[in-house]
Amino acid sequence: MLPTLSGRIQTRLFLLATVGLVVTALIVPVLPGAGSAALGDRYRTGLVVLASVAVLGVCWELLYHFLMQFRWEKDWPTLFGLLTLVPEGLLLWGLLELDVVPGITAGPPAATFWIHFAVVWLAVWLVANGPMRVPFVRWRFRGGRLV
Repeated sequence: MLPTLSGRIQTRLFLLATVGLVVTALIVPVLPGAGSAALGDRYRTGLVVLASVAVLGVCWELLYHFLMQFRWEKDWPTLFGLLTLVPEGLLLWGLLELDVVPGITAGPPAATFWIHFAVVWLAVWLVANGPMRVPFVRWRFRGGRLV
């Protein structure tokens, strides 16, 4: 069975709240371009960016679900899931540049954002396409739903 919309949203939020949070906690102190910002401020920015990815991700899933209805098998090839980092990252970067993301007064430098975004995205994608299937054996057969 292919993942349902509800399952896709649940999986995205679960992976961002677990894998994304751990990866963010590990890489924020070593991200380039943070300058003289206090570590607490860097963590706050990183976590707000992660939360923004989650919130925008729900909207993206609605769009992806609509677009998948035009595909015969009603799902993306696995590589598309990785490549969606481009439009999702560009949208979030644009919102950060426009200063419309709540909780961030000034957006992070480009290198800081893109390294953080890409590393978290890759980690989430790898876990979703591999290790996630071990503890959640029935995950695929329940339409991607965790609850």
